[in-house]
Amino acid sequence: MKTTDFDSIDFFRARPLYQNPYPYHEYLRAHGPVWREPHHGIVMITGHEEAMAVYNDPATFSSCNTVAGPFTPFPVPLEGDDVSEIIEEHRDVLPFSDQLPSFDPPKHTAQRGLLMRLITPKRLKENEEFMWRLADRQIDEFLARGECEFIHEYASPFTLLVIADLLGVPEADHETFREELQGDQRPASGPMTHKPLEFLYDRFTAYIEDRRREPRNDVMTELASATFPDGSLPPVDDVMRISANLFAAGQETTARMLGTALRLIGERPELQRQLRDQRDVIPRFIEECVRFESPLQGQFRLARVPTRIGGVEIPAGTSVFVMPGAANRDQRQFDDPDELRLDRPNGRQHIGFGFGIHTCAGAPLARAEGCVSIERLLDRMADITISEAEHGPAGARRYEYTPIYLMRGLERLYLEFTPVG
Repeated sequence: MKTTDFDSIDFFRARPLYQNPYPYHEYLRAHGPVWREPHHGIVMITGHEEAMAVYNDPATFSSCNTVAGPFTPFPVPLEGDDVSEIIEEHRDVLPFSDQLPSFDPPKHTAQRGLLMRLITPKRLKENEEFMWRLADRQIDEFLARGECEFIHEYASPFTLLVIADLLGVPEADHETFREELQGDQRPASGPMTHKPLEFLYDRFTAYIEDRRREPRNDVMTELASATFPDGSLPPVDDVMRISANLFAAGQETTARMLGTALRLIGERPELQRQLRDQRDVIPRFIEECVRFESPLQGQFRLARVPTRIGGVEIPAGTSVFVMPGAANRDQRQFDDPDELRLDRPNGRQHIGFGFGIHTCAGAPLARAEGCVSIERLLDRMADITISEAEHGPAGARRYEYTPIYLMRGLERLYLEFTPVG
């Protein structure tokens, strides 16, 4: 897509643009870190400082439209200098309205508190021990071939089963979850024939009701008996939806992060050697992957009252689009932002996991998954390269990214390697 066409492009309808959004990000940035695009009147926020200002002000910016933006309208006009009452009365008509990322305080505060009772340091440590075993188990499925389609043979099942273990899904049910939630998406398979969230809702409702009737000495019982910060026991639906959201959001974004990491390892022999020789830089590599190719590309917010961000007036009822994928390449915040640099002193200042009250609760989990995976893949796969048969030669690679503007990640990644051990 030619950069000269950007004036006429509706970003939210330009699927080919999502294959390489970065030139368009620069086009937006040329108008300033905050700019109202002409097609829908959405305020696009590409600046790091300005994005942080929105994330840090949930009193002004509601998360009710986090995935819908203005594309699912309220049943009444958003008129007046304070649209808070309209939001609260009608927010349930918006997509994703039953999920934690769309909640505002005080409901968000209580629900987030419940989630954090499920993701305790003790539970994360136990889960990481499972990750090491799982990484080897996934690698065993394809190691002998010396090649794999990494997204569906490793990244997707690994991240899915890590969350299954974290939430205490019985190990006997792990394969069922893999089949249902991936549709067994190995390269030769067909499309999914069901709705994944419905499967999750049904399963977790059954698990929680069962453990509340008959408690056991297991993680699922802890999940079922977790209380709100005020000590009250939440309805089954609340626990079920938090669990389902953690599954859906955490699995997908972390799988995308792993895809970026292995693409870079396969493309850059000098980087691969450095990671093999200096394992202590792997955590920094994971952070830089999240900054460099943010799995989370954008989130909407809705201004409750008139405000001003980056010198731009934002009336009440305006949809803003916070763009972590662009903000993480803001040269005011990061030197050489389009370069992958493991020596970046402020590397963890990226907003690839969001920020503020909606910071990704699973960020520590994602970081651990990245470090464990890279360690074991490097241990067991030598000379990792990109398949030229599938992706073309160096300098002329062909990659397909998921054609959506909210997220970024490879659809497929074919690797070749020498098995070790």
